[in-house]
Amino acid sequence: MDESQPISPRARLQQLLAIPDRQRTDAEWDELNELEIMLAAGNRPGAPEQNARWNRPAPGNQGKPAGGQHDRRPGKRFHPRPQKRHTP
Repeated sequence: MDESQPISPRARLQQLLAIPDRQRTDAEWDELNELEIMLAAGNRPGAPEQNARWNRPAPGNQGKPAGGQHDRRPGKRFHPRPQKRHTP
């Protein structure tokens, strides 16, 4: 392979993944971790902000007060099952 051309991060990631885990050096593990982080979907250019959906209110919730215990439906009541009768 020609060393004058830089290798793409994806190709380098594939090379590192081809090395068995027990045979990787610490430097190769570090490089592998950095490449995986860099190539993760959330870190790509143009990816939406990670918490963008949590920063804006959901549609239709503008008039509701802040949530609390009184806003929830009451839970179902638990009725214990009657014991089985054993016949001798």
